[in-house]
Amino acid sequence: MSRDSRSFLRDVCIALCICLCPQMGSNVRAETSGPTPHWGGLAYPDNYSKLEIGYVGNRFTEFNGEGHRYNDIRETMGINFGTVSWTEHWKQWEGWSTNLTVGAGPTGEQPTRYLQNEFIHDAVVGVPKVPVRRTRDEADFMIGGSVTKWFDIEGLSRVFFVGAGISSGSLYFEEFARVGLRQLPIGQLLFAGSIFDCGLLQLLKGLHLSTMGQVSGVHNGAAFHDLAPQTYLGQVSLSWGIYDNNLVPFFEAHAGYTIDSGVFRDFKGNSLEERFWSVGFKIRHFSFETWNDQANRKDYGPTYGLRIAYDVYPLFFQH
Repeated sequence: MSRDSRSFLRDVCIALCICLCPQMGSNVRAETSGPTPHWGGLAYPDNYSKLEIGYVGNRFTEFNGEGHRYNDIRETMGINFGTVSWTEHWKQWEGWSTNLTVGAGPTGEQPTRYLQNEFIHDAVVGVPKVPVRRTRDEADFMIGGSVTKWFDIEGLSRVFFVGAGISSGSLYFEEFARVGLRQLPIGQLLFAGSIFDCGLLQLLKGLHLSTMGQVSGVHNGAAFHDLAPQTYLGQVSLSWGIYDNNLVPFFEAHAGYTIDSGVFRDFKGNSLEERFWSVGFKIRHFSFETWNDQANRKDYGPTYGLRIAYDVYPLFFQH
């Protein structure tokens, strides 16, 4: 790719960010497109600059395998988003990063119905398939932006963060604030200076801890109605990886847990608490993650999702 082409693409991305800045400043969303955090996908801010393109799928099921209804929503939804997510750590404003995420696509039955019923329920677990009646067949979208302030801890760069943002689209509207730790190298902290130098110890030194607390105000959209006005979300994950000097992983695997007070309400108007596990991996610039509500011992409402992405930032911005 020529230098002129790279410059043009960079200018387009910067223009998009500038257009979003008034919304960021006045409403002060995360690096995954809505509604992924409330489905169990990890939503920490990125601690290095990236420009990811990919696919995100989230499934909302009206019924569980026994035919019990989740709440007053009378549709099953397979939300399919093609996504672009740009995070920039600005040299002009040391310690600050911004994110712009856009997701859009057709809400329909596939491929999430096949993955849930034919693959997971039938082929893998051997449990009853989830019944489907009315479905949402629309084009949906979400646009989000966030601003994050990073702090160093004991010489560790970009570990502690606080931030805020918004997410809006055809599904719902949300404004949020968050605080947490990103890739705290607990392996190095726990085993630094150890007199033992075995292979297992070197392996444990690659462990990192991430955690986040988030509070959100949530408002109805075209797809989701009668939502809880406020939600409280907590996420924690443990990862192991090998990284370069810019914190970009050569390889990384992680497992996470999400607890959410719930964006949806039951038949009496009470928030429906959700819990999810998630697992994923990164191989250099390619990443995959999936999440599931099995941690909540249920199978309706926000049930599961997956994300596939590739970071093209080095192609456009580093040369």
